Amino acid sequence: MDKQNKHPKSENKQSSQKAAVSKSPVGVGVNMEKQTVKLNYLRMAPRKVRAVADLVKGLSVNEAEAQLMMQPRRAAKPLLKLLRSAVSAAKAKGKMDMSKLALESFRVDGGPMLKRYMPRAQGSMSEIQKKMSHVTLTLYENPKAKNNRFSIVVEKKVKHLEHEASPKKSPKTPTEEKPRKKAGMFRKVFQRTPGTKGSGVGNKGGE
Repeated sequence: MDKQNKHPKSENKQSSQKAAVSKSPVGVGVNMEKQTVKLNYLRMAPRKVRAVADLVKGLSVNEAEAQLMMQPRRAAKPLLKLLRSAVSAAKAKGKMDMSKLALESFRVDGGPMLKRYMPRAQGSMSEIQKKMSHVTLTLYENPKAKNNRFSIVVEKKVKHLEHEASPKKSPKTPTEEKPRKKAGMFRKVFQRTPGTKGSGVGNKGGE
């Protein structure tokens, strides 16, 4: 038996591994540095979060940030905050090129579920499922990423001290007492004097 035909399975495995490497999105010879951040126990259903995450999957950071800012869905706000957290973490490391960052994966998994009940007819009850999500975001360097399409301005939060935030109170000036108007005939008849029971003029038991 020939030695060349001895291990045909091993040759097939090597060829499949080469094909898998060539089809990878990052490619060969590119910096494989990645940045992964997680958001656990997000009080939102995975179906609703996954619908927003699929819109920005594979885009550049600049494009994904612009898409999330314009999304009216409630899940867009925590995902935008997670994306900016990942970018700041990659910037702090200093090993990745910030102009080539792109989203490699945006994974949304189901978390624990809180069960509540609502009373219904004939003594029965229906279950209310309050679901949670675990979100995992991974950034990588894509040489084809275009991070200069949109110019996004983020407003910086400014902390105000208590004495600066509160307006200065002006000193109180003594106000002149206004002269009181004299009570008319109607008030004199039906007015009850304070401190006495039934002693007012016009009451039946005022003796």
